[in-house]
Amino acid sequence: MLNNKSILVTGGTGSFGSAYIMHLLKTFPKIKRLVIFSRDELKQYELQKILPQKKYKCLRFFLGDIRDESRLQLALKNIDIVVHAAALKQVPAAEYNPTEFIKTNIIGAQNLINCCLKENVQKVIALSTDKAAAPVNLYGATKLCADKLFIAANNIKGKQKISFSIVRYGNVMESRGSVIPLFKSLKNKNIFPVTNSEMTRFNILMKESINLVNFALKYSCGGEIFVPKIPSYRIIDIAKAINHKAKLKIIGIRPGEKIHEDLITASESYNTVSIGKYFVILPTKKHQFINKYLNKFNIKHIQKGFSYNSGTNERFLNIKELKKLIFN
Repeated sequence: MLNNKSILVTGGTGSFGSAYIMHLLKTFPKIKRLVIFSRDELKQYELQKILPQKKYKCLRFFLGDIRDESRLQLALKNIDIVVHAAALKQVPAAEYNPTEFIKTNIIGAQNLINCCLKENVQKVIALSTDKAAAPVNLYGATKLCADKLFIAANNIKGKQKISFSIVRYGNVMESRGSVIPLFKSLKNKNIFPVTNSEMTRFNILMKESINLVNFALKYSCGGEIFVPKIPSYRIIDIAKAINHKAKLKIIGIRPGEKIHEDLITASESYNTVSIGKYFVILPTKKHQFINKYLNKFNIKHIQKGFSYNSGTNERFLNIKELKKLIFN
């Protein structure tokens, strides 16, 4: 699928970006060119030590910020496929620094769209988040705006053979800034700070998020939002899995935090279909997409008014399962 293609990954030194780069190098040995675009020179330096260009001839490390449209356009020269993982993501930081998140997550997204159109890129997959569904915090609102920009970009491409699609998923287990690394660092202190005893989150493994992106790359037509069918967990169960004797200190939710997250809202259910391991939220003019997918999948229309919420999810990870995932 990706052999003999030139690929650029924005945010290529982040948690997902670096894992995806490793996956591409292992799975598609005949990639023509693989550009790692990020603004963090230290992370690029550290990744270069792991992935020396003498060994991986296809690799290009490109220092730049998606806020800088001219730099971004230069990086996109002769690129076929873009996986957009660059974003500011910390919820409390967004509440305190809203304009910075707007510049990166919204204006940066529009910069990428403009440059992809100018450079005749073939396909763009943008990573989103459950916080973009019915957002209550600024981070989620900026990602919702970015999602709308990418979907709308399909309307202005003219006769260009380019498509823009979204993948939306929940917390990646043990990614930087998540609760699991925090609780593991406090394992021996026997006191875990918990924001709310009822709080739940969706959980996805890194390999599952990579598979989702590859699925979208292979089957997307443009304008869809791909959502994986993943389990939830309770925050207090994470604490118990790491140290069952630890005491929980309820500290209250942080600014902009939800008790439960959504991956599909009731309003979105009217344009959502189920195909195997994934849901697909289709654009408003969905009939042309359904016809395309009918040739490849057994499509099931989901119930109108369905809401995919971490608190009412059918599948929850129990303490034993969480312990196995965390420590194995």
